[in-house]
Amino acid sequence: MPYHSVVCVKQVPDTANITAEAMREDGTVNRTALPAIFNPEDLSALEAALELRERYGGTVTVLTMGPPKAADILRDCLYRGADRAVMLTDRRAAASDTLATSYILSQAIRTIGETYGAFDFVFCGRQAIDGDTAQVGPQCAEKLQIPQITYMEELVRLTDRTVVVRRNVGNGWEIVETTLPALITVIDTANQPRPPAVRKVMLYKRARIQDEVVAQVRQQLPDASPEERQTEVERQLEVLRGRDLLIEQWNLDDIGADLDRCGLSGSPTKVYRVQSIVLTKSGYKEIPPTEAGVRELIQELVVDRTLG
Repeated sequence: MPYHSVVCVKQVPDTANITAEAMREDGTVNRTALPAIFNPEDLSALEAALELRERYGGTVTVLTMGPPKAADILRDCLYRGADRAVMLTDRRAAASDTLATSYILSQAIRTIGETYGAFDFVFCGRQAIDGDTAQVGPQCAEKLQIPQITYMEELVRLTDRTVVVRRNVGNGWEIVETTLPALITVIDTANQPRPPAVRKVMLYKRARIQDEVVAQVRQQLPDASPEERQTEVERQLEVLRGRDLLIEQWNLDDIGADLDRCGLSGSPTKVYRVQSIVLTKSGYKEIPPTEAGVRELIQELVVDRTLG
């Protein structure tokens, strides 16, 4: 029996490569100073959906919410074998906390079900490395009013409309059974994500969302009139559509979202204090791999109160 899986993915700043420019003076994260990467556990969620399709048949639809730049990870999903991709981008969704984000994603998932056929699975990574809340997946399940299983490390059995999953509970594991449709969050030890396939890279490297085409035409025709640019945009979109390389792009209106539940107005999270970390040290110091070197390092870090 074939199954339709929706996979929620996110482009995140690479928190493993923090520099002094990673924080603004007001204490907020300067995302432009950090390289953007595919959230690691979302890759595991994508792999889980691809493996399920290989075993039972069906389709895999990937969904992301973010600025147009996030289309990069949608192309990555297509390189790895996803059947289709949907980009949800809208300035009105900016500053959404987990409550608003889960509402927007749940509306988009419903729209995917209406557009491409009812979904059986929603796969999410356990959490994103830029927030580490692990809240969005479970909150999506609540808003979709479907069962959820978190921390999946193995899909044990799938029989018609019933799935059995082994989930990690930290100091052991549980075997959990539920009916479909269901939302499942996946941990990074569940599988080894496959690399992009060369043939698919060659096929989809020119896939674009509409906003990317608009930006590209603006760069190609800097002196053209708005009418001329619009004509060229429509021409390029039609070419991409004919080659099946136009990535679906939606905004909040397309998914029927209540704007009062999106963005800052839909985000009850309040920040009471932001601690700004100022890095003043320049250069670096080499510590020899000897007992004397270790003593010197301890002296500098602890006794001299380098750590505070």
